[in-house]
Amino acid sequence: MQKINLQQKLSLFEEQWTPKVIADLNGQHVKLAKIQGDFVWHNHAQEDEMFFILKGVLYIDFPEHTVELGPGDMVVVPAGVEHRPRTKDGQEVHLMLVEPHSTKHTGEVTHELTKHSYDWI
Repeated sequence: MQKINLQQKLSLFEEQWTPKVIADLNGQHVKLAKIQGDFVWHNHAQEDEMFFILKGVLYIDFPEHTVELGPGDMVVVPAGVEHRPRTKDGQEVHLMLVEPHSTKHTGEVTHELTKHSYDWI
């Protein structure tokens, strides 16, 4: 059991849209990510996905509305709900994700941003 410092872990990588695993929690991965720009529309048929914002403003588009999240805000996207995370004005966002080990990066959508495995840091 070791302390995890989120800022220290974030300093270890620069890649965007490439979540890094920092811990396991009851069959869940705790991940950190840096993002900028628009992601791909997708869903996770069987898994909920939690977004917790550490830095910047994240917009998550849903078919009927958009949720705006700032530092300290979080949202849980229920399984099967179509969504697209994005940022505005060239701003980089740092966030934490908590999701089951089985969660595919872009669900069943294949895109140039899709990652098929996650590095541990």
